[in-house]
Amino acid sequence: MFGTDKEVPDVEPRPRPASTVVLLRDSGDGLETLLLRRNKALMFAGGYWVFPGGALDPEDLAEAQGDELPASRIAAAREAFEESGLRPRLEDMVLVSHWTTPVAEPKRFSTWIYAAPVATTEDVVIDGGEIHDHLWIGIHEALSRHRRGELAILPPTMITLLSLSSYDSLAELVAEERGSAVPQVLPVFAIDEGKVTVMFRGDAGYDNAVPATAGARHRAVLEDKRWVYTYQDVDATFPPLIRQ
Repeated sequence: MFGTDKEVPDVEPRPRPASTVVLLRDSGDGLETLLLRRNKALMFAGGYWVFPGGALDPEDLAEAQGDELPASRIAAAREAFEESGLRPRLEDMVLVSHWTTPVAEPKRFSTWIYAAPVATTEDVVIDGGEIHDHLWIGIHEALSRHRRGELAILPPTMITLLSLSSYDSLAELVAEERGSAVPQVLPVFAIDEGKVTVMFRGDAGYDNAVPATAGARHRAVLEDKRWVYTYQDVDATFPPLIRQ
């Protein structure tokens, strides 16, 4: 979803509809999630750990009578099964956020992010092509590994994990997220003193894409292979992306 050396194109590419689902299960140490490692050879997010997901297919849209939102639920469940052999529990599948790839990227996605309990206890099955590895891991442990630079993830994954880490159980997560507002996230990408910086609405540098602009900080910065999320002095009009 993010690059490092691209210029803003003359004509903004239209984001392609996509969706993903955070498959979850309860454990004695809190919530666990399934992460999949993408083939290092892939141009997009090669080698990164991701949630199951992908672009909406024409069949998904046809089943939803052309409506992208319900089609995104269908696609997320389909992709989960295709990439892991597991299915989300559809009745408890909740929408947690919507991200649009920064304008600077030539390949853009409009991505609905869902969370859901896993529906079965079957083993994970990956194809060895697009997906090269899988990991059931506690959310707190995943974040700890990322902070140590041991788990490569992108900002939407990191922020989603941070937000979901505030829940103690799946029942609490599903009940809360059913009625929660869904953040609409359009990041702005820039380089600041050699560091990849992704700014969100409310950041002082968001409108002019200049991270050094004095003022509020609402951003994620890549430092030593880890993303650091900051929400400081931001106007209340722009709430944090992470559940407090």
